[in-house]
Amino acid sequence: TTRSQAQHERADNCFLRAENDKIRCENIAMREALKNVICPTCGGPHSGADDYFDEHKLRMENAHLKEELDRVSSLTSKYLGRPITQLPSMQPLSMSSLELSVGGLGSPVALGPALDLDPLGGSSPFQLPAPVSEMERPMMAEMATRAMDEFIRLAQAGEHLWVKAAGGREVLNVDTYDSIFAKPGSSSFRGPDVHVEGSRDSCLVLTSAIALVDMFMDSSKWTEFFPTIVTRARTIDVLVNGMAGRSESLVLMYEELHVMSPVVPTREFCFLRYCRQIEQGLWAIADVSVDLQRDARYGAPPARSRRLPSGCLIADMSNGYSKVTWVEHMETEDKTPINQLYRDLVLSGAAFGAHRWLAALQRACERHACLVTPPHRDIAGVTLEGKRSMMRLSQRMVGSFCASLSASQQHRWTTLSGPGAGVDDAAGVRVMVHRSTDPGQPSGVVLSAATSIWLPVSCDRVFAFVSDENTRSQWDVLSHGNPVQEVSRIPNGSHPGNSISLLRGLNASQNSMLILQESCADASGSLVVYAPIDLPAANVVMSGEDPSAIPLLPSGFTILPDGRASSSTGSVVTVAFQILVSSLPSSRLNAESVATVNSLIGTTVEQIKAALNCGSSH
Repeated sequence: TTRSQAQHERADNCFLRAENDKIRCENIAMREALKNVICPTCGGPHSGADDYFDEHKLRMENAHLKEELDRVSSLTSKYLGRPITQLPSMQPLSMSSLELSVGGLGSPVALGPALDLDPLGGSSPFQLPAPVSEMERPMMAEMATRAMDEFIRLAQAGEHLWVKAAGGREVLNVDTYDSIFAKPGSSSFRGPDVHVEGSRDSCLVLTSAIALVDMFMDSSKWTEFFPTIVTRARTIDVLVNGMAGRSESLVLMYEELHVMSPVVPTREFCFLRYCRQIEQGLWAIADVSVDLQRDARYGAPPARSRRLPSGCLIADMSNGYSKVTWVEHMETEDKTPINQLYRDLVLSGAAFGAHRWLAALQRACERHACLVTPPHRDIAGVTLEGKRSMMRLSQRMVGSFCASLSASQQHRWTTLSGPGAGVDDAAGVRVMVHRSTDPGQPSGVVLSAATSIWLPVSCDRVFAFVSDENTRSQWDVLSHGNPVQEVSRIPNGSHPGNSISLLRGLNASQNSMLILQESCADASGSLVVYAPIDLPAANVVMSGEDPSAIPLLPSGFTILPDGRASSSTGSVVTVAFQILVSSLPSSRLNAESVATVNSLIGTTVEQIKAALNCGSSH
């Protein structure tokens, strides 16, 4: 009958569709395997001479399958009376159409009655690369061994390979590198959009070598130690478990790096991390990217990044300190222009360079040491366990704040066309909405907003101003000009400004709420992060109880050097707020909320500029 024939045709259509998907996946896997084939004679990469014919054959097979699908779909649609969708099309990532008109920072936003942002769809699905197949393991082990050898040579090389740049930083001489490390059968030609970043730095850190090795090989600890740089990291596969103390361990990892601003694209890496104990007390950790091409799933593809042999030499100094030599070497292909505010910082290599990694590592190690043995400065009524609890809560607050600022594809930022958009000293206001279900955050719909501005003053001066409780009333719009008082303070680093504080407003209406604030600075930049916390929650923390269930919604500032080569000192400051819009899982966001947070950011920016004697444009 016609009905049974249509059912048969539908079944055939589904089968052919599945077969087409399967062959397409096999084609991708075959291409990736061909890219990594090693010539058994010379040890060099596959020449690729037969690639054209292989690809042509695969295209012919796919074309034949598509013809079959088209034929079956056409027959089926005749019986069903409607067209058949063969393959699910991938929808590009985009916000609903927004007609936002901002007359001025701090002025109302002309919007309709509701802004159609979907908090349930606010995060794109995150897909990790597949684990390593048995066929790939020997090839990857060989790749990691070669990367380790190259990294050690880079770490120990002299002035012929490393030159001094502005500020005394060591940067890689790319021409010399290409001549020394030329791969057989490969070309050093790079496209016009590809630039190389190579940097080296070393310092002492307050942690043992074995503790550092453990942190490097654990993706969760890696993210926890570097919240200002690593927005997400995962261990995809453990290829080799290694011997006692992790020596000879080999893992495949994924990480996403950021600059804590919605205007700077993140960098994603799928890479091998290889650990080797060279001798007693001396360790080497080497990284190298694995060429796994990911689909451009959501509209325009992100900037492609590839980590060339990089890593760390870690020497235990036997006094609780370790000497770390860090080499960072990568190629990036920028598909879109870098925002003017961050252009110098990124193109100089400082944004993701060795100097920034080591500065963050020093600060994290000092903070960890304070968490293990909190300072003995007296805080009325707070036990040692209370200090540790307060530090753990603050650490979670800082991690949450840093992650909220990422320009990751998992975040959907929309630009409000406010002043600063298109102006050299500001980047416009960006907003994002998501539904929070994390037990460490208030449950409901959260609106995030951020803007970045350039200020003609040093990072140290901006940090001192926004972190000092005595000047807080000059920029904190929500304090309504009322002063705040420091209830308690825990130093957590060698920098005098590195501390965790509990602040209390002196206005009678603010007596039921406190402010938890962490201020931290290092040689690469600084952070000031804060969140309101009610009195019962503060008492839980200060008594030493587990703070993991206390909800926090942090706001704050990131302060980075502008990276400009000129003698004038400037800083790039990102101002960010998060507000709980509704405790209901509604997908409609009232325009009044956007106007409120836009006004909040605008007024804060203007008050900071006024207090630091900065004009409205520079």
